[in-house]
Amino acid sequence: MAANRRPTLADVAREVGVSAKTVSRVLNEDGPVSARTREQVLAAVAKLGFQPNLMARNIRVGGPDTTIGLVIPDLANPFFGAVARAIEDTVGDRGLTLLMGSSADDPERERALTDKFLARRVSILIVVPSVGADHSHLKSQRTAGLPVVFLDRPGVGLVTDSIVSSNRAGAQEGVAHLIAHGHRRIGFVGDLPPKLYTRRERQAGYRSALLAADIPYDRALVANAHDQSGAEAATAGLLGLADPPTALFAGNNIMALGIVAELARSKRKEVAVVAFDDVALAEALEPALTVVAQDAEELGRVAATTALARLDGDRGRARTLTVPTRLIVRGSGEQPAPRTRPRTA
Repeated sequence: MAANRRPTLADVAREVGVSAKTVSRVLNEDGPVSARTREQVLAAVAKLGFQPNLMARNIRVGGPDTTIGLVIPDLANPFFGAVARAIEDTVGDRGLTLLMGSSADDPERERALTDKFLARRVSILIVVPSVGADHSHLKSQRTAGLPVVFLDRPGVGLVTDSIVSSNRAGAQEGVAHLIAHGHRRIGFVGDLPPKLYTRRERQAGYRSALLAADIPYDRALVANAHDQSGAEAATAGLLGLADPPTALFAGNNIMALGIVAELARSKRKEVAVVAFDDVALAEALEPALTVVAQDAEELGRVAATTALARLDGDRGRARTLTVPTRLIVRGSGEQPAPRTRPRTA
């Protein structure tokens, strides 16, 4: 066998002096094989470093693969990394392996990824839906028994389980916290596109908090961004208003990073900040960042346990499960509103 070629079933068969079918019987525990032959085959497998092609086998016999397909929007976002780790930890004892891909929040790319996962007959499919995606193409798979779970956001065109955070209630709590410290001019920096489920829910929570405190909603205080540099520019725009906000609410962790960077650059430490999503090294900032924290690990765990229950035969009605958020007070959200508003340059 060439040194640069992966060993095959035929290589194992030649090593032992038996047929490839006999090797297949041993590896798949399918059919009669003597104990001695079994020992010889397993020894040859170990010696050659042979790895069975599970995907090919499962397609051949019509069974599911031992994998879970997970589609997320951004591999670089630590939030989804924590979610994926929790899923992996939860399914590990079941002998399932996690396969993950990024949709970049693109419906076409999401569809291509799910098609690839379906082609290899994954046992479970978990999807963070992209804005504008239609998931009706998964109906036949869902009807056939494939557990399909939407994570972080509900899907469209398919009735199935969804696992989400308490986005609206969490945002309302964060903004109410700023109001309790005297702020009435509160800016909102949210992710694009505005139709994104999490953006929509968090902005609704922002508006609910204002309404509860009899504070008029001001469209000029709502800014859009999609990355850190965009959030920096959005923050600079809000601070440059004739009547600027005295506090800012960040729609997610990426928005928070942009807000903090711009406040530091412009030396505006008096502006209070609360962020939806925790941020790495939040306690090391000055002041430390107050956040409405999602429980990424619990989201992943609940998604995985829900999918495993479906895999084990749960045929109950599709449900939406909501994982609570919690306010973590660290200092930035407790900055009091100034008695007189700062003048703009």
